[in-house]
Amino acid sequence: MCADTPETTAPDYRNSVFLPETEFPMRAGLPAREPAWLARWAEIGIYDRLREKAAAQPGARAPFTLHDGPPYANGHLHIGHALNKVLKDMVVRSQQMMGRDARYVPGWDCHGLPIEWKIEEQYRAKGLDKDDVDVVAFRQECRKFAEGWIDIQREEFKRLGVTGNWADPYLTMNYHAETVIAEEFMKFLMNGSLYQGSKPVMWSPVEKTALAEAEVEYHDHTSHTIWVRFKPQDGALEGASVVIWTTTPWTIPQNRAVSYNPTIAYGAYRVDAVAENATALVGEVLVLADKLAEAVMGAAKVSGFTRVGDVPTSAFEGVALAHPYRGLAENKEWDFDVPMLPGDHVTDDAGTGFVHTAPSHGDDDYQMGLKFGLPMTYNVEADGSYRADLPLFGGQAIINPDGKEGPANVSNIKALHGAGALFAKGKLKHSYPHSWRSKAPLIYRNTPQWFVAIDKPLDDGMNTYGDTIRKRALNSINQLVQWTPVTGRNRLHSMIEARPDWVLSRQRAWGVPLTCFTKKGAKPTDADFLLRNAEVNARISAAFEAEGADVWYVQGFKERMLDGIVDPSDYEQVFDVLDVWFDSGSTHAFVLRDRADGSEDGLADLYLEGTDQHRGWFHSSMLQACGTKGRAPYRGVLTHGFTLDEKGMKMSKSLGNTVAPQQVIDEYGADILRLWVAQADYTVDLRIGKEILKGVADSYRRLRNSVRFILGNLAGFTESEKVAPADMPELERWVLHRLAELDTEVRKGYAAYDFQGVFQKLFTFCTVDLSAVYFDIRKDSLYCDAPDSLRRRAARTVLDILFHRLTTWLAPVLVFTMEEVWLCRFPEAGSSVHLQDMPDTPKDWLDEPLAAKWAQIRQVRRVVTAALEVQRTAKVIGASLEAAPVVHVQDAETVKALKSVDFANLCITSGIQITADPEPAEAFRLPEVPGVAVVFELAEGEKCQRCWQILPDVNSHKHPHTCARCNAALG
Repeated sequence: MCADTPETTAPDYRNSVFLPETEFPMRAGLPAREPAWLARWAEIGIYDRLREKAAAQPGARAPFTLHDGPPYANGHLHIGHALNKVLKDMVVRSQQMMGRDARYVPGWDCHGLPIEWKIEEQYRAKGLDKDDVDVVAFRQECRKFAEGWIDIQREEFKRLGVTGNWADPYLTMNYHAETVIAEEFMKFLMNGSLYQGSKPVMWSPVEKTALAEAEVEYHDHTSHTIWVRFKPQDGALEGASVVIWTTTPWTIPQNRAVSYNPTIAYGAYRVDAVAENATALVGEVLVLADKLAEAVMGAAKVSGFTRVGDVPTSAFEGVALAHPYRGLAENKEWDFDVPMLPGDHVTDDAGTGFVHTAPSHGDDDYQMGLKFGLPMTYNVEADGSYRADLPLFGGQAIINPDGKEGPANVSNIKALHGAGALFAKGKLKHSYPHSWRSKAPLIYRNTPQWFVAIDKPLDDGMNTYGDTIRKRALNSINQLVQWTPVTGRNRLHSMIEARPDWVLSRQRAWGVPLTCFTKKGAKPTDADFLLRNAEVNARISAAFEAEGADVWYVQGFKERMLDGIVDPSDYEQVFDVLDVWFDSGSTHAFVLRDRADGSEDGLADLYLEGTDQHRGWFHSSMLQACGTKGRAPYRGVLTHGFTLDEKGMKMSKSLGNTVAPQQVIDEYGADILRLWVAQADYTVDLRIGKEILKGVADSYRRLRNSVRFILGNLAGFTESEKVAPADMPELERWVLHRLAELDTEVRKGYAAYDFQGVFQKLFTFCTVDLSAVYFDIRKDSLYCDAPDSLRRRAARTVLDILFHRLTTWLAPVLVFTMEEVWLCRFPEAGSSVHLQDMPDTPKDWLDEPLAAKWAQIRQVRRVVTAALEVQRTAKVIGASLEAAPVVHVQDAETVKALKSVDFANLCITSGIQITADPEPAEAFRLPEVPGVAVVFELAEGEKCQRCWQILPDVNSHKHPHTCARCNAALG
């Protein structure tokens, strides 16, 4: 219909036209309106009703369980949380609406250092010392802090439209959860994979604890670099000094060897000339890797040097070097020989070709120590300072309590210089490990810790996928898990393939303790060092279930557990706490296995987290379950990228480029945030910002207009109007064909978690197939045809079919908007689109020959509409109904197809002529549609004042100024 108004002298037929009627507003007003839908869902209990629906149909709905990776109960949500939870919600809702019983139990990680650190900060602000407080009282403050943030985060997650069992989430600090975590730990105790070892681990001097790899982040850091002479004993190497290079001068007191690589070419280099202030000495001879000699001499301000000969690596065998601090300590602390040892880890890419080896402070060094029996040192305390009685450096800090560098590095450099061992010094800016909580630098420190051996054969009757934790994990990755995207498989596989034993212990207060006892006087290698007793374990479990893990710290607990089984005085109680990754890695046991709304086989259909969780939750869950279940706890893993600003920069408060979920919700509404997630490729990093959100909001408006058209034109629709597909016009049957195609694509896309693909297909369908074609064509029939006309009834039947499919197909994404659409038609109490399934779409709606025919018709229609637009732009016509073009078509089959339909109606013209005659030169053409040309002609006749078509028969009927169709409709 054209947009002009009827002549004032003509009859007014406006009230006889069936214009759209709907209360569905053009403007969404989501920020103000969404909370009311949330309240409605809570009132009618949607999540519980879906579970009841499944329970009432035993076996009819296959279960689907997405297991929630627990966020940390500490602080408001950031945009990464929103991305993660919305993705999870879209998975759960789509699976539910495709006929599954999709369960979602949200959960929280509650133990660990981040919360403990917050409570310590509160103590420090009050001038208090945490160590002076009763540990149980301290733990209870940590629990209260976590509870407060759980309540806040729960409401923030719900505001995103996320459905789930919010009334009964899982918490790692619930008594039953703490019990199961302890029981899972005791399985490692009983199967023999738990051991206490002393090895270097990543250590935070500020937080006084070991850290897991997932708790470490890397930042630029400027380190001291030193080149140190080690002098051979007994005239070896003809008096030439061996030079090492290190960025950790503080580790020199712990040096126990110098490593070399037998495959590297070494030479002897004489210093001939030096610059001012150099610590190199003219005439001295140094042994260096040939590839690195020039760089070393440059760093040492050597202005002239000569290579005086080859040094075969056989010359290093059996050579003893003097420790640089030999003779400096009265107690002869460093008066021992330092062996030269071969090591594959030594390279000639940087340094000198020799590696200073301190087994207590580096993994390669530790492995060398194991291989060659080097002694471990215990010179560094938990706070990052040297032991008080260490000569020269006792009590000095490597890292101060505020995270800044202590005096230890400079003191060592000065001591080396004084001893004549410092060949050169400098500074180096490089990537260095930091704690992700305190942001302070870390050190490698040798401490007694508790480990799980991942290569020890286990005789536990669960060897289907291997007899060690590592084998089970690798086989699970390869055989049992579906990876989305598939690159996730390789990432986790390579990490687990190369990882060392799992460090379980942390020297903290807030967590689940390592529930074990050690025998006094026994060594960690002794068979009876650990108490392995099923009855003791059962007592611990019962106590935790009744009183929580705090009971471990109550005076006399050891005696309660051991009395009558062993002599309590013979055993020490372990007070380290478990790494929180063990907590979250155990969640499959107390959620999937133990809860009524868990899963029947204790396995999850999907774990879904950010890509960083390959080294976090996916990883720890895999190791934990492989030790206690014999396989991975999940069948599928989906990973998403990180959130960045519009320029692709990492978000940070200091840069001011963060986007908080609440900001987006306040301005646009949660559905726009959800649509941003659905439109993006979550397998890579996602950008978000003002311009991106404006684009998302525009897509939303276009989609909203499509559903508004459907609602408006379904006003008063009844079952009696319905037309069977076989009786419908071809245009309607083409729409049904597209719906049958889309049904397959949508279900396949949702099953593959391809939300971007699903939304793009539906958005294109709504804006192109529907709004630009079907709705545009059928507006005339819907507005002007008689109510009982087949064409209008068929169109309304198709709109009803579209309504039921589009609302359910889009409901997992636009949870609020599709609810609003649904309630516009079905406002009765308890009604909700989220209680519906996606309707079955008959496959016999597919009609490929019809689709091929209509593809031809649409191509020709494109040429016609483009030709008319030229005339409209030139102001020759105001509306397409003023035209009656002549369409020249070369292909005979296409001519036949066009003549079989009302092509004028399809082109929204008052008339049209199809001809196979040769096209005149002045005809309009589109290069991409060959063989079609359009000659513009004005329509002849008078304008119908009801439908505005220009036809010869207007004003020749009972009702003045009407065409035959409108005259009949008026009765």
